[in-house]
Amino acid sequence: MNIQTISTSPFEGQILGTSGLRKKVSVFQQPHYLENFVQSIFDSLEGFQGKTLVIGGDGRYYNQIAIQTILKIAAANDFGQVLVGQNGLLSTPAASVLIRKYQAFGGIILSASHNPGGQDGDFGIKYNISNGGPAPENVTDAIYEQTEKISEYRITDTVDIDLTQLGETQVGKMKIKIIDPVADYVALMEQLFDFESMKALFQSGFTMRFDAMHAITGPYATHILEEKLGAPQGTVMNGIPLEDFGGGHPDPNLTYAHDLVDIMYGENAPQFGAASDGDGDRNMILGTSFFVTPSDSLAVLAANATLVPGYQDGLAGIARSMPTSEAADHVADELDIDCYETPTGWKFFGNLLDAGKTTLCGEESFGTGSSHVREKDGLWAVLFWLNLLAARRQSVETIVREHWAKYGRNFYSRHDYEGVDEQAATELMEHLYSTFSHLSGKQFGSHVVEYCDNFGYIDPVDHSISQDQGMRIGFQDGSRIVFRLSGTGTKGATLRVYLEFYEEDTAKHHLDAQTALAELIKVADEMAGIKKYTGYDKPSVIT
Repeated sequence: MNIQTISTSPFEGQILGTSGLRKKVSVFQQPHYLENFVQSIFDSLEGFQGKTLVIGGDGRYYNQIAIQTILKIAAANDFGQVLVGQNGLLSTPAASVLIRKYQAFGGIILSASHNPGGQDGDFGIKYNISNGGPAPENVTDAIYEQTEKISEYRITDTVDIDLTQLGETQVGKMKIKIIDPVADYVALMEQLFDFESMKALFQSGFTMRFDAMHAITGPYATHILEEKLGAPQGTVMNGIPLEDFGGGHPDPNLTYAHDLVDIMYGENAPQFGAASDGDGDRNMILGTSFFVTPSDSLAVLAANATLVPGYQDGLAGIARSMPTSEAADHVADELDIDCYETPTGWKFFGNLLDAGKTTLCGEESFGTGSSHVREKDGLWAVLFWLNLLAARRQSVETIVREHWAKYGRNFYSRHDYEGVDEQAATELMEHLYSTFSHLSGKQFGSHVVEYCDNFGYIDPVDHSISQDQGMRIGFQDGSRIVFRLSGTGTKGATLRVYLEFYEEDTAKHHLDAQTALAELIKVADEMAGIKKYTGYDKPSVIT
């Protein structure tokens, strides 16, 4: 094995967003682009020589090619061992499981999550630290600094590794182990959940559909639901991972998971429906003709956690991202535990989980997880719901409506405006910020503004500060509107508008969310000038 030192120069814009570096495949295919970024990761770290690295991805186009390059750079930089999922496959939560179980130094996950795949689609790469979670801001900032000054990278001249066969290979001093990507994850799920009660539920005639969206969770869901729990064959749909996700958009929401939605709202619908995304860290929960918002899902799981073996001793706390509804806050008040409000991005939950301050975490963007890993975990959330259904023997809708009757309903929706001109989106946010000083006490329809701010966060564990995390407008009746520009897209800007209205009156809980939020939707456009700045008459996606 020969180590080559290749001269290079920086690429502009290798900035890590909320979940790593995401660009079009064609960008990553540029000579030296991927190599620069991977070397910059390693150059920003210390003490990894001889240690273990985990590598895997969601199977999208360019996944296996990228892994071969990363392996050669890892060998040239003196890693001692690399664990790689067979065929280069590894869900994001499963990667976290492996990092934690085998005490790896860190991991590289290849995914653009819920973004489209294929030759003309998106690709992504992120680094996870030794706790199994996404790198915190001080690490991602250091990586970015390296990308701006890199002048060379080191790589071996070895042949590509066969990723299809389980077993070990040696590249110089570095051992490469191709491992079953599913086994360790399944073993952990068996420790957390009552598989026997869920198996009995299916034996009683219970019906379910899980849409893997031709993404990474297909093999995981098929093994657990159909093979372990005895769900009928075909319970998992679109279960074979494809490089272009079958031409679909692997985002588990009401718009993009339309195959599942049509089934769940059709005749003879199953009793339970769920979907996961490209890399397996998001989830959507459905009952028969009934959608559970991610915010409500987090609250329901928290309120019923002691019914699940892995959480029967109760919760240390709950954490939610700032744009997520306050439904979980009401549960935390009832349980007399803390509820933490963090910026968007799973990395902000890591310190809370490591410090034992929280057990369950959730984001409105269809992400839910717990202290079992340091990532959100789509299939875990589905199994949690399945365990609750087995324990309570009630429908999804009944469980949620009983929850609302006890805690009140937080009517909630997110309106996404995708592919907005970046300058226009920036001008909209600047316009909002410039009006803040005049908003307090002003009335919009039946809503009176109580506060408005640009959300900042001081980490209660390490006291790090994160500013400019989204503009919040709170009203005296408990309603909220939040405006954010998302960092997960690769084309233009995505404006996200979050709307929330709290209602205690059970006689009004039956209302459609868009109907209940209609006045707030008008207020949001009036405040921000959405149509004026973006040119959009309506959102691209409503969830």
